[in-house]
Amino acid sequence: MSAGMMSGQMTSGQMTGDGAVLAQLVAQGQQQGADLATLRAIVEESGDLGASRALVRMGLDDEGAGRDLSELRELLAAWRDAKSSLWKAGLAWVVRLLGAIGIGAIAVQQGLIGWGK
Repeated sequence: MSAGMMSGQMTSGQMTGDGAVLAQLVAQGQQQGADLATLRAIVEESGDLGASRALVRMGLDDEGAGRDLSELRELLAAWRDAKSSLWKAGLAWVVRLLGAIGIGAIAVQQGLIGWGK
Protein backbone atom coordinates (compact mmCIF):
# COMPACT_ATOMS: atom_id res chain seq x y z
CA MET A 1 0.00 0.00 0.00
CA SER A 2 1.39 3.42 -0.86
CA ALA A 3 1.73 6.19 1.69
CA GLY A 4 -0.86 8.26 -0.20
CA MET A 5 -3.38 5.45 0.02
CA MET A 6 -2.60 4.91 3.69
CA SER A 7 -3.28 8.55 4.52
CA GLY A 8 -6.48 8.56 2.50
CA GLN A 9 -5.13 10.73 -0.32
CA MET A 10 -6.20 8.89 -3.43
CA THR A 11 -6.45 10.17 -6.92
CA SER A 12 -9.42 9.33 -9.08
CA GLY A 13 -7.20 6.90 -11.02
CA GLN A 14 -6.56 4.88 -7.85
CA MET A 15 -10.23 4.39 -7.00
CA THR A 16 -12.07 1.47 -8.52
CA GLY A 17 -15.78 1.11 -9.04
CA ASP A 18 -15.96 -2.50 -7.89
CA GLY A 19 -14.64 -2.01 -4.35
CA ALA A 20 -11.34 -3.84 -4.88
CA VAL A 21 -9.36 -1.18 -3.01
CA LEU A 22 -11.79 -1.33 -0.09
CA ALA A 23 -11.51 -5.11 0.04
CA GLN A 24 -7.72 -4.83 -0.05
CA LEU A 25 -7.71 -2.27 2.77
CA VAL A 26 -9.98 -4.42 4.93
CA ALA A 27 -7.76 -7.46 4.33
CA GLN A 28 -4.70 -5.39 5.25
CA GLY A 29 -6.43 -4.22 8.40
CA GLN A 30 -7.21 -7.80 9.37
CA GLN A 31 -3.67 -9.07 8.65
CA GLN A 32 -1.62 -6.28 10.15
CA GLY A 33 -3.90 -4.85 12.75
CA ALA A 34 -5.73 -1.68 11.90
CA ASP A 35 -3.70 1.44 12.60
CA LEU A 36 -5.24 4.91 12.36
CA ALA A 37 -4.03 5.56 8.80
CA THR A 38 -5.48 2.26 7.56
CA LEU A 39 -8.80 2.92 9.26
CA ARG A 40 -8.97 6.40 7.74
CA ALA A 41 -8.21 4.98 4.30
CA ILE A 42 -10.92 2.33 4.73
CA VAL A 43 -13.47 4.92 5.80
CA GLU A 44 -12.59 7.27 2.93
CA GLU A 45 -12.62 4.49 0.33
CA SER A 46 -15.94 3.12 1.56
CA GLY A 47 -17.45 6.63 1.49
CA ASP A 48 -16.20 7.19 -2.06
CA LEU A 49 -17.50 3.79 -3.14
CA GLY A 50 -20.91 4.40 -1.56
CA ALA A 51 -21.20 7.83 -3.15
CA SER A 52 -20.21 6.42 -6.56
CA ARG A 53 -22.76 3.63 -6.28
CA ALA A 54 -25.48 6.09 -5.30
CA LEU A 55 -24.69 8.30 -8.30
CA VAL A 56 -24.77 5.28 -10.62
CA ARG A 57 -28.12 4.14 -9.21
CA MET A 58 -29.58 7.61 -9.75
CA GLY A 59 -28.17 7.81 -13.26
CA LEU A 60 -25.89 10.71 -12.41
CA ASP A 61 -22.57 9.10 -13.23
CA ASP A 62 -21.97 10.68 -16.65
CA GLU A 63 -20.35 13.95 -17.70
CA GLY A 64 -23.71 15.70 -18.21
CA ALA A 65 -24.92 15.03 -14.67
CA GLY A 66 -23.89 18.46 -13.36
CA ARG A 67 -25.76 20.20 -16.15
CA ASP A 68 -28.78 17.94 -15.58
CA LEU A 69 -28.85 18.81 -11.89
CA SER A 70 -28.59 22.52 -12.67
CA GLU A 71 -31.52 22.25 -15.07
CA LEU A 72 -33.56 20.32 -12.51
CA ARG A 73 -32.84 22.97 -9.89
CA GLU A 74 -33.95 25.70 -12.29
CA LEU A 75 -37.11 23.74 -13.11
CA LEU A 76 -37.86 23.22 -9.43
CA ALA A 77 -37.31 26.91 -8.70
CA ALA A 78 -39.66 27.84 -11.55
CA TRP A 79 -42.26 25.39 -10.24
CA ARG A 80 -42.03 26.88 -6.75
CA ASP A 81 -42.36 30.41 -8.16
CA ALA A 82 -45.39 29.40 -10.22
CA LYS A 83 -47.00 27.67 -7.25
CA SER A 84 -46.40 30.71 -5.06
CA SER A 85 -47.82 33.04 -7.71
CA LEU A 86 -50.86 30.82 -8.10
CA TRP A 87 -51.57 30.90 -4.37
CA LYS A 88 -51.12 34.67 -4.25
CA ALA A 89 -53.40 35.19 -7.25
CA GLY A 90 -56.01 32.83 -5.82
CA LEU A 91 -55.96 34.60 -2.48
CA ALA A 92 -56.26 37.99 -4.19
CA TRP A 93 -59.33 36.78 -6.10
CA VAL A 94 -60.93 35.42 -2.91
CA VAL A 95 -60.36 38.76 -1.15
CA ARG A 96 -61.84 40.65 -4.11
CA LEU A 97 -64.83 38.32 -4.24
CA LEU A 98 -65.47 38.70 -0.50
CA GLY A 99 -65.13 42.47 -0.83
CA ALA A 100 -67.63 42.54 -3.70
CA ILE A 101 -70.07 40.37 -1.72
CA GLY A 102 -69.65 42.65 1.29
CA ILE A 103 -70.27 45.80 -0.79
CA GLY A 104 -73.30 44.13 -2.38
CA ALA A 105 -74.66 43.17 1.05
CA ILE A 106 -74.25 46.75 2.28
CA ALA A 107 -75.97 48.06 -0.85
CA VAL A 108 -78.90 45.72 -0.33
CA GLN A 109 -79.10 46.60 3.37
CA GLN A 110 -79.11 50.31 2.58
CA GLY A 111 -81.80 49.88 -0.03
CA LEU A 112 -79.60 50.90 -2.94
CA ILE A 113 -80.59 47.68 -4.67
CA GLY A 114 -84.21 46.61 -4.54
CA TRP A 115 -83.56 43.03 -3.50
CA GLY A 116 -83.80 43.66 0.25
CA LYS A 117 -87.26 45.26 0.30
